[in-house]
Amino acid sequence: MGNPMESSRATMRDLRRRNRSAVLSRLYFEGPVSRQDLVGLTGLSAATVSNVTGDLVEEGLVVEAGLVDSDGGRPRVLLRVNPDYGQVIGIDVGETGVKVELFDLTITRLAAIERPLSTPRPDPQTVVDNIAGGLREVIAAGGVDESTIIGVGIGIPGTVERGPRALVHAQVMGWDAVPFADLLRRAGVRLPLYFDNGAKTQGQAELWFGAGRGFRHAVVALVGSGVGAAIITNGATYQGATSSAGEWGHTTVVYGGRQCRCGARGCLEAYVGAESVLERYRQARRSRDLPGDDERSRLEALIAAARTSTVAARVLDETAGYLGAGIANLINLFNPERIVLGGWAGLALGTVMLPAIRESVAAHALRHSLAQTSIELGQLGPDAVAFGAATLPVAALLERGGDRHDERPGRPRYRIPSPATVDS
Repeated sequence: MGNPMESSRATMRDLRRRNRSAVLSRLYFEGPVSRQDLVGLTGLSAATVSNVTGDLVEEGLVVEAGLVDSDGGRPRVLLRVNPDYGQVIGIDVGETGVKVELFDLTITRLAAIERPLSTPRPDPQTVVDNIAGGLREVIAAGGVDESTIIGVGIGIPGTVERGPRALVHAQVMGWDAVPFADLLRRAGVRLPLYFDNGAKTQGQAELWFGAGRGFRHAVVALVGSGVGAAIITNGATYQGATSSAGEWGHTTVVYGGRQCRCGARGCLEAYVGAESVLERYRQARRSRDLPGDDERSRLEALIAAARTSTVAARVLDETAGYLGAGIANLINLFNPERIVLGGWAGLALGTVMLPAIRESVAAHALRHSLAQTSIELGQLGPDAVAFGAATLPVAALLERGGDRHDERPGRPRYRIPSPATVDS
């Protein structure tokens, strides 16, 4: 038989953690608020809120943020999360480079480092070396001590397999079960690590702070060199059985169509990913390339050329059509309240072609589902993946109720607090 005293202590610890998490999440997403407001927002008693906020203030995680008048009584003290309590780092592992960005606890950027990659299909060790070097550089650039950093979130292309070890599967890059956490430890990184697919970290960023805020059912589409999506249902990112949900770019839009980098034919990515869009233009122009040193500059040149070139205009029109059909598939499958189009290529294309994309969506989506969906551009810009990666250690801290000790390093929980779920 188990020890009743131990069981009781464990129950009390869990209750304390849940109460702290509820209060801290409300303060994080809705602060500054008063203790009286927290009672209504959390459903906890005034005594519990007073005890929890007292502990959080004593620990330095919460600070006073001024006074607000109350009806006929003393002014109420406002509380908010202390942005200087610690720092978090967000990393975007892209196919063109590694971005390493340092933020305070409320995700205000303090420093950023970008390390280009010489090939769109780098080997894992090259990426690990760039992450480890970027971490050292950004910590020095931010002028902070490593001991004050709460954790490092990393957005990676491909699927992050949950388990005792974080294994990364990225078929288009030739990565199969790469033990990224182990490799980073061997490279000397000792900070708590959190991994997720880059599209999902972007989705988390837009859900918390951008165009997805306040929506319980949304899809955040990431279009860069590759294509992915974060599916948000009931305010949480849907992971699937093995965390590979959201590989939207590898859904088939043309049976037996263009060859995709994954090896299959007819994938959406083979028609709307930046690499494929530029390749379609080259083929139409008999191998004549666009000016520019990288994919971003060449895509910008293609968009600019469309004003005078019928070939460039046709390629972009076709791209808008395929992208609209792909978004319509998302609407028909998931019935979201909002579709957010992001990623550096998605924003570049969407800025000039959103009406055409919406027109294609309307031609392919079921009318009833479409009527309940709005389609908007992401609000956080091309840095949304790193921005969202930084929310992974913050989410873990909120879920632990502010306890710095990470019980499951490298393994974020599937359901984390968000502005859309703190109401439930």
